[in-house]
Amino acid sequence: MKCEWVRENITLHVYGELADDARHELEQHIARCADCALELRAEQNFHELLSQDRVAEPTPNLLTASRMRLQEALETAEQGAWWHRLAFDPANWLRQVRFSPALASVILLLGFSGGMITAYRVIPRGPQGPINPPPAQEASVASIDSVTPVPGTDQVAIKYNTVSTQETQGPLNDQKIQQLLLYAARNNNSGVRVDSVGLLAQRSSDLQVRDALIYALQNDTNPGVRLKSLDALGNYVKSDTNVRDSVLRALVNDDNAGVRIEALRLIEPVKADGSVRGVLMALAAKDSSQYIKSQARTMLAQLPEID
Repeated sequence: MKCEWVRENITLHVYGELADDARHELEQHIARCADCALELRAEQNFHELLSQDRVAEPTPNLLTASRMRLQEALETAEQGAWWHRLAFDPANWLRQVRFSPALASVILLLGFSGGMITAYRVIPRGPQGPINPPPAQEASVASIDSVTPVPGTDQVAIKYNTVSTQETQGPLNDQKIQQLLLYAARNNNSGVRVDSVGLLAQRSSDLQVRDALIYALQNDTNPGVRLKSLDALGNYVKSDTNVRDSVLRALVNDDNAGVRIEALRLIEPVKADGSVRGVLMALAAKDSSQYIKSQARTMLAQLPEID
């Protein structure tokens, strides 16, 4: 057994995902190889460190983006020849199930779902007539055409597309309105994103909304959207380290001068923080913008010397 194979499978071993025979061979190799034993210990220490933190639940925003990426990948995936799709290798399939308990669980869930769907189709509906289709859910939203505040009210009108264009209306604290705004903030044209982020800014106390604003600040291609996100996050630079870190990343990495200058202004109240001081020292030493370099030096000069 080669060290390369062992190191590729150490993570599976730590998580208990290796088959018994493969685990036995890996353990035998590690007993003889000091380098691989060191690699295993490092992986175990890392796993223990991760286990100390609470597992974060995926946000609806992340789930929506993941669904869209999966759909795009499926639509653009190159199809093999038709005889490849007809071919079935039972031995290989069983081997994959054997080495992956997660895959076996998925197969079990699919079987259960298939049974439920079959039962639904077989059981008579009764004389009451056809069942009305359920309202459109987030997963069925194809795109959002517009986001418009209703003048003189606290309502927001959102026009969105499923199979056909639909429209809904409600206040900002309505869950469906908020989910559609989160969707619009990441998946539509820049004008819609600007409007959505501007409205979400009014709900920035909500952690889910704040995560969406952080994502927009770090990833949106429109500097107007990033600036609106910065303005909405500014009140949380002191209290939320995730916000502070995202503002620092914008200050260092953003390619728009206006965004960087606004980020520099927002970190002024926390300039004594160790991570902020470190960024300011780097900017003061060699930033490409003379204005930012000068401002960073000024902010550092106002700080007390470190003992």
